[in-house]
Formats: sequence, C-alpha cells, structure tokens
Amino acid sequence: MAEIRKTISIAGAIIAMALVLTAGRSAAQSSLDLRINEVLVHNDSNYVDTYGRRSGWIEIFNTAYNTVNIGGMYLTNDPANPTKYWIPKGDPLTKIAPRNYILFFADSAPTRGIQHLNFTLEETDYLALYEVNGKTMIDAVKLGPQKPDVSFGRLTDGGVEWGFLEKTTPGANNYTGVIITAGEKFGAMDPFGVGMAVIAMSVVFAALLLLYVVFKNTKKIYSIDLKTLFKRKEKITETLKDTEEEITGEINAAIALALHLYVSELHDHEEAVLTIKKVARTYSPWSSKIYGMRSLHR
Repeated sequence: MAEIRKTISIAGAIIAMALVLTAGRSAAQSSLDLRINEVLVHNDSNYVDTYGRRSGWIEIFNTAYNTVNIGGMYLTNDPANPTKYWIPKGDPLTKIAPRNYILFFADSAPTRGIQHLNFTLEETDYLALYEVNGKTMIDAVKLGPQKPDVSFGRLTDGGVEWGFLEKTTPGANNYTGVIITAGEKFGAMDPFGVGMAVIAMSVVFAALLLLYVVFKNTKKIYSIDLKTLFKRKEKITETLKDTEEEITGEINAAIALALHLYVSELHDHEEAVLTIKKVARTYSPWSSKIYGMRSLHR
C-alpha cells in the first residue's frame, strides 16, 4: 500500500505541475503576445477611416490563441513619453480575438474614438506599445524612410523579419502569397508515404513500450502487496491457534451455559402492555341514603 500511495503521490505531483505550467502559459498569453504588425505612414490614396478620411495607421496583431484585451495599454511615438496615448478600457473594440487584428489611426484626433491617436506618424520614426503599468515595453519598431501608400510590416504575421509589403493589408494577413500547409510540405517530401508509415509504427511501438513499463511496475507493486497480505494472514492464523490452545474446559463450559440460557430464554420477561379493567358495581335505589326509611317530623 505504501508503494501505491507513493506512486499516486508522484502522479499527482506531475499532474499538478502540468496544471501549473498550463496555467502559467495561459496567463502568459496576454499583452506580451501582442505585436506591432503593420504600419502605413504616408496615406495619400489608401485606407480610409469611418470618417472617410485618410491618415497613417497602425495594425496590432494578437499572436496568442486566446482573446487579449489591449485596453489600458499605451501607444507612443516618443521614447521619452511611453504613456503618450492611453487606450481606454471597457470597450468591446479593445478585445482582440485569437490571431486577429486591431487598427489605430495616427491622425492626432482622439475625439473621434478610441482608435484615433493623439499623434501622427510623420512626427518621428519611432513607434512602441507599452504595458498597462506604462513601464514594460511590449513591442517597438524604428520605421526609417517610408514610401507613400506602401505599408511597412512583418513579412508574416507576428514574424521577426520586417520589410515593405507588396499590398497594404489592414486587418488582414500580411503574407498575400500562396500558403503551403505543413501537410502539403510533408507530402511533397514523402510522396510514397514511407516516412509516414515509419513515424506511425514508431508511435505505436513507443506506446506499447510505455504500456509494458507501466504494467510491469504495477505488477511489482501488487505482488509486493500480496506478499504482505499473505504474511499478515499467516500471523493472524498463528495468533488464533495460540488462542485456541489457551482456552480451558471451564471457559468452554461457561460459554456453553451462556448459549443454553440464551436459547432457552431462562429469564424474566415482562409484557409492556398495561391492561385497565373496569370495576362495575350494581346500583340500587334502595341502598341510597336519599331514600332512608326514617323521616323527621316537624
């Protein structure tokens, strides 16, 4: 039993550690997964905002696989002022869906809505996104000389490499070419399926090996416990034998007498039911005092 408890404790510790790591990863998929993804500085004949006006814009991409709320964070174009524009909280627009985008217009007109910044991109070549504490930098980019109506961004969403994009893609995937999936790549490398068969067999054999190890260790644990149980049974049997040898004839006689008395019920047994009998008396008017034979004369 001690071995089983030890095994259960180890398994519980492993599960708890996995849950902690998973929870840590879930917490990590927050503001730190946001990326400045695409920027257009000179907007002459490009994307227009809801007011029908053209201005520079910034695309923020959520690289995580859960929703991230950008509300409360800061955007700035001044390294000396990281809290230049505070993104308001409590608006559904600030909730960025998994692997999705949000646009901000650098038009220096914050009264038009939370997506309109209080600065323009022509003022400086610097752009940064800061955490809600106003101190932790999430992402930053140095723009350099820009071209009219040509956006500067990551060649792939959330990627490392930057460059001028062939098409401006506000709120869409930066890579506009043909996307080849991992399955298609593997199919091109292994047209006859030999590699897939080898991988499948390897997985099956690995699973069987793991099951063998698990059942082997479990068998050892149960065999140890069975040996312990048999030893305990032998000790109990020996104890009973010793007890039988110590029982004398007087003890046997007393036990037999007690059993006889119990079976024969040789003891007082009273009923718990109370019976009240009614006492009936015959009434005669001749015996009543009110009918006395004597009467006093006045």
